[in-house]
Amino acid sequence: MYLFVSLTQISGIGIEFFTLRLIIILLFTGAEVNLDDRLTPKQDHIIITICEYRRDSTVLLGELEEPGIEYILIASGEENAEDLSDAGYSVIHGSPQDRRAFERASIDAARAVITDAEDANVNTILTVQSITTDIGIITLTDDSGMRSVLLDAGADTVLSPHGVLGRRLAEKAVSSFSSELTDTIELGSEMEITEIPIQPGNQLVGARVRNSGIREQTGANIIGAWIDGELQLPPNPDAVIRSNTVLLLSCAHDELDAFDDFPQSYPYRTLRRHERVIIAGQGEVGQAAREIVVKEGLDVTTIDVEDHDSVDIVGDASSNKNLQAAEIETAGAIIVGLPDDSASLLTTVLARSLNSDIEILTRVSDIDATQKALSAGADYVLPVPRVSARMVVSELRGEDILAPASQIRLLRVPADPLVGSTLAESSIYEETGCRIIAVEDDSGLTSTVDPQRRFTGDERIVLVGSREAIQEFRKQFNVSMIEPEA
Repeated sequence: MYLFVSLTQISGIGIEFFTLRLIIILLFTGAEVNLDDRLTPKQDHIIITICEYRRDSTVLLGELEEPGIEYILIASGEENAEDLSDAGYSVIHGSPQDRRAFERASIDAARAVITDAEDANVNTILTVQSITTDIGIITLTDDSGMRSVLLDAGADTVLSPHGVLGRRLAEKAVSSFSSELTDTIELGSEMEITEIPIQPGNQLVGARVRNSGIREQTGANIIGAWIDGELQLPPNPDAVIRSNTVLLLSCAHDELDAFDDFPQSYPYRTLRRHERVIIAGQGEVGQAAREIVVKEGLDVTTIDVEDHDSVDIVGDASSNKNLQAAEIETAGAIIVGLPDDSASLLTTVLARSLNSDIEILTRVSDIDATQKALSAGADYVLPVPRVSARMVVSELRGEDILAPASQIRLLRVPADPLVGSTLAESSIYEETGCRIIAVEDDSGLTSTVDPQRRFTGDERIVLVGSREAIQEFRKQFNVSMIEPEA
């Protein structure tokens, strides 16, 4: 009897253990992750974002949330989907090639689908097309050569960030100050146009342009800013200053000294035109950059590991020998457009060690590499995810997608358009996009312009604006520029 009881107890324990084990296995292997219940109802303007999840995908999601664009993200990776959902993002777990995933994402209420699945882009587009043809499809691709294929598959818009990124870096290199009057304004003796790159840790990071305190504490005017690859002339007062923003200032020479007493030191430099530019890498980024530099009439030297027509030096750009062969010691700027972040960082460090004054503009693929590149010596860094995200948001809002930036122009003219009125009463900026940054009268040139000053017609005004803004000013006001004195 004792033996029978013992066997029964042992077998019961075994059955219980087996059952428990089976339940655990079912719980952890048989259950599909379902995050749908966490979603809030989406009635209007639902954006369905389709990604083979990458760590930098959160950059896109952040850009969508900033203007209040609602979305649902379909993430194929179970763990990534859960992590994103736990972080507060609107996510479901599913395959971008499964129509059921789109149905769960309320595709019937969506106004656009964004595909970012690279090799699976075509499959994803065809899946959407099998459900509905009444929805816009925006496709991101790293290969601009796929544009026609993706359009043929059914995409409405194909965005390739690499070409845009290359153009933006080149425009930053060539968009230095250009005077319509040669040296009429005599910037060298009275005024400066300077750049202030905002580095990580700067007290201005996170502040809005209107709250920077620069004008109040130094007297300098913020006339423009490079923010996330866009040149804003002038910057939006509510634009947020990020690490890697480059502020453009106009000021008198003595006002530069005020920066020494500003709460945080600034590595400012005079804005200048580069005569020769080096481009490291002739992939899609580098080729796009080269087109802009050549178009502007600047000398350019290119380095790439592959030998083709646009390459001047065949070899690794991240080598002292090849950078010296490109005569980096005398170059004004280098655009680092390499596809590998490690190589980009090494090239940046070497370039800075070989030429302490060179302007270094670097592309990175990983958003986290931005700060590393700045620490390595880069003056300006554009991460691919940031450009991709801005392109998507611009497309959704119906804006020009990172339209090419014009060179910054200065113009000095008689104050005829302002006679009898104050600067505050004028509509020069609203009508032309030009901003008055200085006034010249018998007492000299001043960059501190009183908005309540009433103009008599004896003054001269100095304006800053893009090429298009300057042209518009001339068209509307028909004022002849002041010629240089003999």
